[in-house]
Amino acid sequence: MLVRDLYCLGLTVFAVLPRFPGYQIRTFPVSAPIDIQENFDGRSIINPGYVREGSGGGTSGGSGTDAQAGTGIDETFYYGFNSEINQNLRGEMKPKVVMRVRSQAEGFWRVLGFDRYTGKGWEISRNEQVVNHKRPSWSYQIFLSPPAISGESQEVVQTYTVVSELPNLIPALANPKQIFFPAPEIAVDPEGGLRSPVGLSKDLTYTVISQVPYRDRTLLGEASTDYPQNIRNYYLQIPPKIATRVQQQTQEILANYNQQRVGQSEKALTSPYEQALYLAQYLKQNYTFPENPLDLPYLAENEDLVEAFLFKHKGGYPDHFSTVLTIMLRSIGIPARLTVGFSPGEFNPFTGLYIVRNTDAYALTEVYFPEYGWFAFDPIPGHPLILPSVEESQTFSILQKFWQWIAGWLPSPVSGFLNTLFTVVFNWITAAIAWFIALFSQGWWGVFTSLMIITGISFLSWLGLQQWRGWCRKRVLAKLHPVERLYQQMLYWTATQGFHKHPAQTPLEYARISHQYYPAIVAKVIEEICQAYISWRYGGQLPDIEELKIQWQTLKKEQLSSCKNRKRGYKTTM
Repeated sequence: MLVRDLYCLGLTVFAVLPRFPGYQIRTFPVSAPIDIQENFDGRSIINPGYVREGSGGGTSGGSGTDAQAGTGIDETFYYGFNSEINQNLRGEMKPKVVMRVRSQAEGFWRVLGFDRYTGKGWEISRNEQVVNHKRPSWSYQIFLSPPAISGESQEVVQTYTVVSELPNLIPALANPKQIFFPAPEIAVDPEGGLRSPVGLSKDLTYTVISQVPYRDRTLLGEASTDYPQNIRNYYLQIPPKIATRVQQQTQEILANYNQQRVGQSEKALTSPYEQALYLAQYLKQNYTFPENPLDLPYLAENEDLVEAFLFKHKGGYPDHFSTVLTIMLRSIGIPARLTVGFSPGEFNPFTGLYIVRNTDAYALTEVYFPEYGWFAFDPIPGHPLILPSVEESQTFSILQKFWQWIAGWLPSPVSGFLNTLFTVVFNWITAAIAWFIALFSQGWWGVFTSLMIITGISFLSWLGLQQWRGWCRKRVLAKLHPVERLYQQMLYWTATQGFHKHPAQTPLEYARISHQYYPAIVAKVIEEICQAYISWRYGGQLPDIEELKIQWQTLKKEQLSSCKNRKRGYKTTM
């Protein structure tokens, strides 16, 4: 009695509990808790592959050892994951997988941003101004403070699993607002980078929820150029000795475009967004990588990287392109910064995971637009100019990823032709869907038309499915021995009449029961076919198959004629 009363009380309490929209516990994949013994100030970056000269540890706050003294890029760790980076380093990394990512949208797994250009690299000028965020003891969830933006955005959930040791920098899509992380606290630097108290070890798993903005070219092209003072203070800095020359070069490039295109009824480049797009594309097309990765000479002591890139070497290493674009934009009054992180990586269509390698790390340029925030531009040759993000159509996303994986194994002419063909087909399908949906906004006539279309498509689909099934069945029967083929045809015909053979029944049992459902003449033919099948299958005896076929065809015609006569008699009676 007591148990029943408690059960009823529990149901009553559950029934009257309020169910608000926010009353939901969201749990995401995350590793077991990490115990932190020391106080965490968030300023130090622990990069095992970027060690300051004379230091035996992995904690780095400087720009690394002097490249001209013989030190190059570490073979395992990307040089850009540090509070200061030296782009005068030389070398290549050996590829290895560093993490796997499951994400609702593809994007750039952002790690760090830099605001101050040093002439040979970059630094975070406000590295001391990190902000710590703690999580409650009962939850892994840490709430962050993403920048306020007025444009449309979309929530994107990403789960990261570390495969190989990484620095204590936490990759995430732009504008993270929540993170499920095993450490009791994390730090956020002024450039939006996330930092862990410890390095990211193998098998560590965490989840990030980002509020990723849509990239609306029209809105960004109309964005204001009235930049806040804190943006002007940090993202327009250029070394004075190169400022005038870089500004003249940048203005000359834009002026040449405007002179050539305005006469062709094209608009002049006036908005910062269009200027950033064009300059990024200009660098891709007019500057190159060195043929040998080690051919590019080291910069002299007083030599500037951007100046050498533009006027001396006419190119440089991949990250140099992003540095040059950033400084060119700053020279004409457009706030920009350098950002490092990982490209999406290789998508595995069978697991739904992005496989990210150390060689996927690189730098790109982020440009600030008032009210809309920071947006990335990639000037590196061979990279897409605009990174994939949430504004991309997701209708055929998995199919597209699978095709990209397949296309990587095909010759270029074949994959190019198929790409064109698939693009035309997908565009046609998308246009047809859009036209069909638009019918519902055209009143009753549109609704009636759409219903007729649905009915017609449904009927044709059903008819096509029946034809497909019949064709498949004929192909299967054509491969069978004539005796077994006749036996299977008989079973299919009786099944359409409602007399199915149970899998547990033997052919002879089925034949005996057929006398209860069919006239004697029909049951006799069924029994003969079953007996012939048994004799062939288990006794190796070949019956007179032609005679059986004749009997079977005659029987089906008689049955069909009998059905027609019954229908005529029924109509006459009516």
